[in-house]
Amino acid sequence: MITLKGITWNHTRGFSPMVATAQRFEELNPEYRIIWEKRSLQAFADEPIDELAKRFDLLVIDHPWAGFAAKTGVIEAFDNLLSKPFLDDLEANSVGHSHNSYRYNDQQWALAMDAATPVASGREDLLKKHGFTMPKTWDDLLDLAREGLVAVPSIPQDTLMNFYMLCCTLGEDPCTSNDEVVSDDVGLKSLQMLRELSSHLDPGCFDWNPIKVYEAMTQTDQFAYCPFAYGYANYAKPGYARKLLTFSDTVEIEGKGHLITTIGGTGFAISANCDHKDVAAKYAEFIANPEMQANFFIEFGGQPGHLKAWKSEFANASSHNYFEQTLPTLERAFLRPRYAGHMYFQDNAGSPIREYLMNGGDEKILLNRLNELYVESKGITL
Repeated sequence: MITLKGITWNHTRGFSPMVATAQRFEELNPEYRIIWEKRSLQAFADEPIDELAKRFDLLVIDHPWAGFAAKTGVIEAFDNLLSKPFLDDLEANSVGHSHNSYRYNDQQWALAMDAATPVASGREDLLKKHGFTMPKTWDDLLDLAREGLVAVPSIPQDTLMNFYMLCCTLGEDPCTSNDEVVSDDVGLKSLQMLRELSSHLDPGCFDWNPIKVYEAMTQTDQFAYCPFAYGYANYAKPGYARKLLTFSDTVEIEGKGHLITTIGGTGFAISANCDHKDVAAKYAEFIANPEMQANFFIEFGGQPGHLKAWKSEFANASSHNYFEQTLPTLERAFLRPRYAGHMYFQDNAGSPIREYLMNGGDEKILLNRLNELYVESKGITL
């Protein structure tokens, strides 16, 4: 029997569909066995994939690792493993930039089996109780935040993604020049807007990732609305949590349209050290095909990366229309940088932003520090 080991992340959305698909794959192919292990969401974002690729055959990864993968070759490009028609179908049915987020140097380093971006969510019962409806504008959001009813994931990783979001929405994609993250005008305005919102948040938010925000919203009655957190369809499914969330598109900034959030999701990758890449590729195709994505994968808690799955009747009927309501947010989401050294910037830029959001400070000094980190990251050689 051939056995493959995989590593994913520790949430129903990340772990359960992988175990379920592995079980079904084994039933259809008794000569193969696939064992999945899990790690924390923070480790998923931080732990270098070169170390994981030494220990595991299959990896669930974050797309900013694509440039590192292309530079080092620690994972296998799918162009060498799957047919062009199959990959072309995934590209044609990408949810926003999900598929291309794993494409670098004209090679496909992972399959976007999962798609996500920060979206809005609310407890409609609590909003009604307090005399509010789902906010439509940034000013509406601030009004609700002043009442103490808003939660925002504000650990370093999320504060950086939210900074990117406001830069994009105000008209400037970050990290497009060689020596600055963003212009002073846009950068300072983005920081000031985040600081104003953050001044009304419960201090606990600064230790919460999206999962902890959603658990707080569904397991307590303290928070009625989250304006942007990486979406989890699980919390819109009956029986999953004490109270269900209603998910929607983000608020609008006057004259700028809806917020342009920063695309996330997860990708399925195969280690270059895997001794049975043909089996791994067969399993990858099993997971990523549209029928699996639109049905079995969703049934066991997954959040698919195939557009047909997002538009399927089953997906939306089982999630209070999560997919239909948030698809516009996904389709305009910003694709963050993926150059080989960007993980250094991503790992270090969030903490000073979080510190500023908690305690205030000089935005220009902070922006200069971000620029220093960015230039350092551009110079990293692997």
